[in-house]
Amino acid sequence: MAKASSGGQKKAAVTRERLVELLNEDLSREYQAIIGYVVYSQVLKGAAYMNIADQLALHAKQELDHALIIARQIDYLGAMPTVTPKPVKTSERATDMLRFDLTNEGETIRNYRDRVRQCEELGEFAMAEQIREILINEQDHQIDLATALGEDVPVMGNTAAREKGR
Repeated sequence: MAKASSGGQKKAAVTRERLVELLNEDLSREYQAIIGYVVYSQVLKGAAYMNIADQLALHAKQELDHALIIARQIDYLGAMPTVTPKPVKTSERATDMLRFDLTNEGETIRNYRDRVRQCEELGEFAMAEQIREILINEQDHQIDLATALGEDVPVMGNTAAREKGR
């Protein structure tokens, strides 16, 4: 329930139950990333993509580690981790596949930034730290993908500030 404040309505704090739902969505995104990185790392062709293909294979392993951490946190909160990945986009074009990954990493980063704040609101500081560690990897993945596409890393902005503006 929203609390009234002198400045109008304030967004209600997340509940443990809602945090579990959000973490399960995050876990589905980690599964999506594992599948995407496994496939893309094997089907990217050409000398221009060999370095990033090797990076994507490493990313797949890191995403599995993330999935294990998130599943552990969901279990800690007394719930069952999901088993369903989000859909994985494929393409015949290497740049499309890299763009799909870059877009997905951006969404994941935004969500994990929110998750850190939500965990801290619930007093789950250790969980927030676990997610911060994942966030470091995700931002590295974003840098690798943007570099492979010859682009600047997307500016993610402050999610809390974005929410206030709504």
